[in-house]
Amino acid sequence: QVQLVESGGGLVQAGGSLRLSCVANDYTFGAFAVGWFRQFAGQEREFVGAINGRDDSTVYKDSVKGRFTVSTDNAKSTVYLQMDNLKPEDTALYYCAASLVVLSTPQLALQYDYWGQGTQVTVSS
Repeated sequence: QVQLVESGGGLVQAGGSLRLSCVANDYTFGAFAVGWFRQFAGQEREFVGAINGRDDSTVYKDSVKGRFTVSTDNAKSTVYLQMDNLKPEDTALYYCAASLVVLSTPQLALQYDYWGQGTQVTVSS
């Protein structure tokens, strides 16, 4: 069973940066597709960005392009979500998710098999 753990959330002022991390127990991400999602209070999770562990290709939600970056370390043991120029509307609970197959539509939460518990990001104005 793959277990994902996110970390790095917190409180930051608008315009600031945070880097979220996602690690898996006893697994590396070389064969995974890993996505980042966020959930606003009272709403469904929305796609933020994703990376294909096989070729490091990435895809992003339009509203975060140029501000957020998904990457892995050289060992592919950790997937990061670097968030720059944060805005109050980025405040949400952020999750990482993983799939063992290449995803044709990584934006769809239903395609992922494993989820972390989430880490809160709060951006103050």
